[in-house]
Amino acid sequence: MKLFALLFLTAALLLATVDINNASKSELISLKGIGTKKADAIIIYRKTHCFKDAQSLTEVKGIGVKTVAKNRSEIEVGDCNR
Repeated sequence: MKLFALLFLTAALLLATVDINNASKSELISLKGIGTKKADAIIIYRKTHCFKDAQSLTEVKGIGVKTVAKNRSEIEVGDCNR
């Protein structure tokens, strides 16, 4: 039973989308090519800006078009609370 629960949780995390306007640092780190420094940069950026689409992530220093392309299916853009 525990094994089933662990497999379900792992699958859910792998298939989950990341809302770049509201995600936690650990959720942002789950994206390919996003480590702690880039996750911190995203969080700092979104304190004063809202992401309108996945492509707007390229406005954050250190995040390029290739990183966005690798993660496009995992990125979601939710409501911005700014």
